[in-house]
Amino acid sequence: MSIAKYIPDELDRQIIAHLRVDGRASLAKLSDALGVARGTVQNRLDRLTETGTLLGFTVRMREDYDDRAVHAVMMIEVMGKSTTQVIRKLRGIAEISSLHTTNGNWDLVANIRAGSLSDFDRVLREVRMIDGVSNSETSLLLSSV
Repeated sequence: MSIAKYIPDELDRQIIAHLRVDGRASLAKLSDALGVARGTVQNRLDRLTETGTLLGFTVRMREDYDDRAVHAVMMIEVMGKSTTQVIRKLRGIAEISSLHTTNGNWDLVANIRAGSLSDFDRVLREVRMIDGVSNSETSLLLSSV
């Protein structure tokens, strides 16, 4: 028996949009911005997290916060129908700052930001050990032009 995937409605999408701008926004601030009761926002957030629509809340940092950080782009090939499980595991790796599906030879593209080369090496090993990842190719980003 499979569980139906929850599809966010317009209010859910508005809540998510506000949280993308300010992940620390209070229930009161969200309810004021959206013109709904605080309890409604709480119920919606509970449902979004319980259904796995929201996986958590994170911190966004300035790009130049740590010039010594290692930046890379990793292309990932996924075996069979394991994309959802692979994405779930990849989202659990803190150094992966963003993750995208794509077309062509690769299934996913991950942006990696690690604090050191040893952290970067650990991330590469973690990704390659995920069941369902069949191949990957990583390029270090040397400088922005």
